[in-house]
Amino acid sequence: MSRIITPFSAQSTAAEVIAGVDLTSRRAVVTGGASGIGLETVRALANAGADVTVAVRDTAAGERAAADLTAGGTPGTVRVAHLDLADRASIDAFVTGWTGPLHILVDNAGVMALPELTRTAEGWETQFAINHLGHAELTLGLHDALAAAHGARIVVVSSSAHQQSPVVFDDIHFTARPYEAWSAYGQSKTATILFTVALAHRWAADGITANALHPGGIMTNLQRHLDDAQLRWVGAVDEQGNRLQVPPGWKTPQQGAATSVLLAASPEVNGVTGRYFEDANEALVIAERSDGMSGVLPYALDDKDADILWKETLRLLRR
Repeated sequence: MSRIITPFSAQSTAAEVIAGVDLTSRRAVVTGGASGIGLETVRALANAGADVTVAVRDTAAGERAAADLTAGGTPGTVRVAHLDLADRASIDAFVTGWTGPLHILVDNAGVMALPELTRTAEGWETQFAINHLGHAELTLGLHDALAAAHGARIVVVSSSAHQQSPVVFDDIHFTARPYEAWSAYGQSKTATILFTVALAHRWAADGITANALHPGGIMTNLQRHLDDAQLRWVGAVDEQGNRLQVPPGWKTPQQGAATSVLLAASPEVNGVTGRYFEDANEALVIAERSDGMSGVLPYALDDKDADILWKETLRLLRR
């Protein structure tokens, strides 16, 4: 299975990777599409002619974003729908309310490095619940709509932070082990990659592909839970303590959305499934954690762990 190499790079923008692609009559859902790379993903898909639903918890923010996107005119349509990934009733309402085929699902929303252990109403650790379980329930619930599209693509925004932790199946929700913010975040992002591997095996016969990605470092609302020390640790502030809009080695939101948009719409990845991408190309599998946080660790692509995660996900969601 050869590695996927495209003409694009870390510097490519969402507009560049989708140039020449016509998404007229295609329908897309982007979770967390009101800001950051989600917003730029919506922009690129709508500018290519897609009918895009921005699925967000804060619908007022979503409506403002939609108004800004369409103010100058766009070939596609931007709609807004309520979705709270920590609320199973909200997910069910979104799924129940969806009718017709769905060609592109971008599981983009997320939460990072919560400083203290918090749990959802079900007792699930919040980062695992939102980043993985909420998106898993949404994706599973939309299966029939995706299958009806005859060639749907699922795009899951993961992170290089998967290198911080595998999924600790014996204690996913930190009931016995001490909570650590980055381990919890890393575990949740490993789960999102494993879930795409599981989906790729199970939904290929339905014409559905699923791939995960690391968007790169981008200054967005995702960093809202980081204190000054953590921002300094990730290189997001200068020596005077000023937050940098684009720190050295980081990306603009337009560049950060490029890999999501590539996987959502580019002919460069037609039929590709169960892979992990970064910088608009398939990532290298690495033997050990990288200081530069590039590449993907084998445990995130492991078929056996993907099967275990699939079964545990279905058990937790009672599906």
